[in-house]
Amino acid sequence: MQRREQILDAAAHAYFRTGGSFDIRDVAREAKLGYGTVYHYYPNRHLLIEDVLGSGFERCEQALAEWADLSGGGPENRKLLAYCIALLRLWQSDARAYLVYKMAMEHYAGLPEKDRPPAKRRFMEQLYVPLQSIAQREDDSVDHMLAVLVGCCGLRYYAGNSELDVDRISQLAVQAITKESWNEHGHFKKQA
Repeated sequence: MQRREQILDAAAHAYFRTGGSFDIRDVAREAKLGYGTVYHYYPNRHLLIEDVLGSGFERCEQALAEWADLSGGGPENRKLLAYCIALLRLWQSDARAYLVYKMAMEHYAGLPEKDRPPAKRRFMEQLYVPLQSIAQREDDSVDHMLAVLVGCCGLRYYAGNSELDVDRISQLAVQAITKESWNEHGHFKKQA
């Protein structure tokens, strides 16, 4: 099980390093394992991507459920901000979870045609619609918020930046929906 997890993490990182056009040898190199070892678990890249996304979805769904249990009451914008912070923190530590959202923003174009609809459906039902509910928006403003989060987190994976300003990025993402910003005391203020 530990070896499988090592391979899945390496595959997610190989995806970012190669722009999604990795092969089993790239994953073996990333995981510091022999080609035959990786091939034993995953004889083709499509099975590997399927498992990377599946485990990424599980982690994202679990994080959403945990956040919902902890968020409680309070102003909706604060809840949304807390969710954005939690999502960015998850993505910083878990490339598989980030890949779920990254690929969703690309309509899962890196998947074989037959695998796209189930991935899109799972994303919409398990992650996107709950986020719309948290944001209390049914328009495309949630897409704008996710674009800010995914794009900024991409700097960590594609440009090699080690740390993100999670609070600032989260504030910008929420601002993409609410048209509100924060004053110097951390309180919301309406944009003119």
